[in-house]
Parts: sequence; structure tokens; C-alpha cells
Amino acid sequence: MILSDTRILEEMSKGTIKIEPYQRACLGSNSYDIHLGKTLAMYKSTVLDAKKHNTIEYFDIPEDGYVLEPHKFYLGVTLEYTETHAHVPFLEGKSSTGRLGIDIHATAGKGDVGFCGNWTLEISVKQPVRVYAGMPVGQLIYFPVEGTIEVKYNQKQNAKYSGQPNRPVESMMFKNNF
Repeated sequence: MILSDTRILEEMSKGTIKIEPYQRACLGSNSYDIHLGKTLAMYKSTVLDAKKHNTIEYFDIPEDGYVLEPHKFYLGVTLEYTETHAHVPFLEGKSSTGRLGIDIHATAGKGDVGFCGNWTLEISVKQPVRVYAGMPVGQLIYFPVEGTIEVKYNQKQNAKYSGQPNRPVESMMFKNNF
């Protein structure tokens, strides 16, 4: 079951869902449109190592946009800061974004109850496409949780992505033991 617009608004008034900045026009019948933040990043190395800390370089999208290229991997960030304290948030691309050949996430579309922060986007494109800060890129949908949550994401000792800032965050895979 997905929360409707009225249920999202109810949860926002209770404080279990937070979206900043919030614009009523971005609330759909069962989702909230999110936008591309101004900062992108790319990994410094062309070969990434899952056991090492792969660092990234940040750059801001100019006012006249930035052309994303195929065969390159970009990290972006949502303009919106979100908190979800009682539901499972899912981030999906908008159809208009997909029709431009833009993928906004490789595998990380599901958040956890207790996630607080800006979402890092894993961006790739099928052909060159100019993007702009503030453009709509995705939508958040919320699923209710059945049962009691023992430990929310923002309360976990090893939560690698809790409190993400308003700029992309690189992979923290290297913090896992394997």
C-alpha cells in the first residue's frame, strides 16, 4: 500500500514525514516530486575499489546547465532534505526524466525508516543531456511498515549514510567487513 496525498500531508503534520523545502504543487496523488540539487560529483579514479575509500570531486551546475555524458557516472543530490520516521521511502525517477535517458539511481531507490538527509543520486545517461539545478528528477513514495521497528536507521551505530548533507556522498562500501 502506498500513501496517498492526504496521508502524506497527515504524516507531515504529525512530523513522521519531513520535506524541506516543501511546495504543495510538488505533491502528487501518491508521491512527492523531488529536484536536482546544485552540486554534482564524480569519482577521482577511473577504477574503483570496493575495499578502499574512493574519493570524489564536487562541482556546481552552472546556471546555463551542465551536459552529462554517456559512459560517465555522476553522483547528484536532491534539493530536498527529507526525514521519514514511520514509513519506508522509495525514490523513483520521473517519466519525463526517463524519457530524456536519465537514470537517477543504479540500485539505491529504497530508503529506511529513520533516514534523515538529502538523497544521493547515482546518475547515468543514455546520450548527452543538459541538466539544470532545481529541475524535477524523481518522486518519493511512502509505504507503511507492518510491525514495530526495533532500531531506526538514524539510531543505528553503523548507519553509513545518516544525516547526508546537501551534496553527494560517495560509496561507503569500504566500511563493511568482507
